[in-house]
Amino acid sequence: MNKLSLVIIIAFAVLFRTVQAADISTVSPKEQRKYMVETLTKIAHPVLYHLSRNELKKMMPVEHKSALKAKTSYLEAFGRTLSGIAPWLALGVDDTEEGKQRRVYIDLAIKSIQNATDINSPDYLDFGTNPQTLVDAAFFSAGLLRAPKQLWEPLDDKTKSNVLTALKATRAIKPPYNNWLLFSAMVEAALLKFEGQCDEMRLDYAIKQHFLWYKGDGVYGDGPDFHFDYYNSYVIHPMLLDVLKTMGEAGIKQQTDLFKIALARAQRYAAIQEMLISPEATYPAVGRSITYRFGAFHLLSQIALMQALPQKVSPEQVRYALYNVVKRQVEMPNTFDENSWLKIGFSGYQPQLGEGYISTGSLYLCLNAFLILGLPPDNQLWQGNNIDWSSRKIWHGEQVMLDKAYKEKK
Repeated sequence: MNKLSLVIIIAFAVLFRTVQAADISTVSPKEQRKYMVETLTKIAHPVLYHLSRNELKKMMPVEHKSALKAKTSYLEAFGRTLSGIAPWLALGVDDTEEGKQRRVYIDLAIKSIQNATDINSPDYLDFGTNPQTLVDAAFFSAGLLRAPKQLWEPLDDKTKSNVLTALKATRAIKPPYNNWLLFSAMVEAALLKFEGQCDEMRLDYAIKQHFLWYKGDGVYGDGPDFHFDYYNSYVIHPMLLDVLKTMGEAGIKQQTDLFKIALARAQRYAAIQEMLISPEATYPAVGRSITYRFGAFHLLSQIALMQALPQKVSPEQVRYALYNVVKRQVEMPNTFDENSWLKIGFSGYQPQLGEGYISTGSLYLCLNAFLILGLPPDNQLWQGNNIDWSSRKIWHGEQVMLDKAYKEKK
């Protein structure tokens, strides 16, 4: 090999390493939080702004493969938006720029709740008229439970009554024998929290069945069968934790031990999720519903919000990983239309990746990756230096803790 060839090879190697490194942002934690808030509000704004003005059905474009699903797409967008933005809103209002932003979105959310649940409103969201409305009544419930002081207490009595009526309307829907049991349970958890009474059988049955479907090492089956997808994060772990937590707060003491078991399993699954993020801040596009994009990390973000990360996963590396995942994915061309509505896809616009049940509203589950914004700016997660996540450490030759399967004591 002559010297010129060697120089060219070295130059290309350096260029390649530079390009690879450039994929990972090294901005400060403060700038990362600012970017995450800007992205959260960019995604959430069209939904909450138009619903607050009673024009969501008029203004929201709905891409779909099923006309039946198209009718529920508006509730999908609203419920999933509220569940994702609620922890950030729960920080309340203050004199900072971010605190003033929260005031705007709390006001939009309250007005949206009023319009969504008023049967005489043009934007009433048809609770109970279609099986899909049970799913998104559950995400709506999650939003209320995650920020009760901001999203429930300020409601007038008529709106509170309308909310309870809307949630109860979904009781007419019989959930399939899978993760849908948790949607019924989430609705009942909200009724327990805000009305003081519920159908405990729906709570107990969902919990009992999911504990029976547990496969080991932090993973539940979706029903009796195992599915290699992200539903353990989209739905199962987060909603089990929310339901059990709400029951415990209501004084149903027998749930305390079950919550501890569920949390330990969730912590293991969160550790697995963190390890799935590649050195380049990508992750496997595997299984159903991948058009939920970074909503795949709902559970990882929730465990970080709870400040319950496993020992081997630091808050800083979760922040740094999620920030880079979100930035990489959301900035792909054609992720949004010209009016900032999400478009179907995983990496840009890829409508072929949407199953028959996917519509525009479905995509807003991605906002549940932003739960970490419910930790205030002075929290360690937002203050600590950038720390590489596990796969970057490993592929850079750093020393890391050995990974081990989680085994419960019998």
